[in-house]
Amino acid sequence: MINIDNQQDFLESALLQRAASFTLEQESAPADADMTIVLTDDAQLHELNREFLGVDAPTDVLSFPASEADPETGSPYLGDILISIPRATEQARAAGHPVEAEVQLLVVHGTLHLMGHDHAETEEKERMWKAQAGVLARLGLSYIKIQDS
Repeated sequence: MINIDNQQDFLESALLQRAASFTLEQESAPADADMTIVLTDDAQLHELNREFLGVDAPTDVLSFPASEADPETGSPYLGDILISIPRATEQARAAGHPVEAEVQLLVVHGTLHLMGHDHAETEEKERMWKAQAGVLARLGLSYIKIQDS
């Protein structure tokens, strides 16, 4: 189950669920895996970025892998993704594509992090960008250029 805390009326939760689901399928995640996506603001991501990564700046997306099981159902809980809607809006405007496409990209990116991908090293980054491009193509968003984040 993909839980979405969506306080942004203009974004359809179904788009975000689809982006996360396609990513989980591509990465062979367990069918009963759970995760949460929170759509929030720069202030919250700035605070979390500083607290958990030691970076005193806002960012577009943060992922917090959990790798736990729900004690009631036994379903794996993959973790949480938080996305700054103001930052996504700014990035979409700069790139010339809809904010809905940018947020889907960030969902894919964050979900890949939950699945163990990283982009700190060149080889890891190439694998992650390839996986990201595969999901974006399936979503019909292959026109989006993947930024270094």
